Amino acid sequence: MSGMRGGGSREEVARRAPLRGNLAALDLGTNNCRLLIARPEGERFVIVDAFSRIVRLGEGLAATGRLSDAAIERTISALSVCAEKLRRRRVVLARSVATEACRQAANGAEFVARVQAETGIMLDIISAREEARLAVLGCQSLLEDGEGRAMIFDIGGGSTELVVLEGERDKLRIVDWLSAPLGVVSLAETVAGHGEGAEARAAAYADMLHRMRTAFAAFAARLPKGGPVRLLGTSGTVTTLASVHLGLPRYDRQAVDGLVVPAEAMRDIARRLSGMSLAERMTLPCIGDERADLVVAGCAILESILDIWPADRLGVADRGIREGILRALLDSASSRKLG
Repeated sequence: MSGMRGGGSREEVARRAPLRGNLAALDLGTNNCRLLIARPEGERFVIVDAFSRIVRLGEGLAATGRLSDAAIERTISALSVCAEKLRRRRVVLARSVATEACRQAANGAEFVARVQAETGIMLDIISAREEARLAVLGCQSLLEDGEGRAMIFDIGGGSTELVVLEGERDKLRIVDWLSAPLGVVSLAETVAGHGEGAEARAAAYADMLHRMRTAFAAFAARLPKGGPVRLLGTSGTVTTLASVHLGLPRYDRQAVDGLVVPAEAMRDIARRLSGMSLAERMTLPCIGDERADLVVAGCAILESILDIWPADRLGVADRGIREGILRALLDSASSRKLG
């Protein structure tokens, strides 16, 4: 369960929480810690505070099977900032979730207990299915109108979720989904050969592509063939490549969220980045030091998705699990009030 100290199940919290007051959603991923605090306004919500920090909780997890002491300390430091914001903003209803790193780690439950003891935040280690559902709920409003099936994907730090939907934008239903246990952190740590040489970089990228295509193979075999397809991505990889496509001097959420880009242009950027040295990637605006070592793994995952879902255009969403949580909290609170 999530929220602050003293909560019950998510449904119990929703039933007893007042509609008035701020709502909060915290998403602790393998790479990032993100918080949104929002004020309900009718059937919508207005963001009043936000926080995001790269914590790399899953760093080293692929090799050891455990969350490292350094990663835990970084993450608890970020969660302490979140806890203070929750108190200061007088949040009345919150949900805090943890994803693939905590699902995989042998000490995941121990970490969650320590977070509660030190910050008061109760993390809910959600299933891959719930992670996919929340991501879709958070960004589906940006899916292009049109006929045919659609795919929404979320490239995370430790896993990648692919969700196939059908229907119109406000009446979508999930018809198939996959959670592949490879994201930008786990894939980058699994594949060696990120040296400065062009040949080594090309070999490492080819290895990443092979691993992702293998991970997607059974799912790809189930996908419908032919007909129009729509594609929407939510992840740091997609928003970063969209920023490179736009040539932004610095990241601008308003310019990126809701953007639709030719899929081939994103593939071209992915291949260009994969051929650059780490030092070259670090000099690019919107990539910098924090993303330079992981963006190539994200590029390989994105290319592999484009291989199995050959859309002409790619929608870009700078929203996802947190917005999905807020939407669910708002709907629950509204249902309670109406009931």
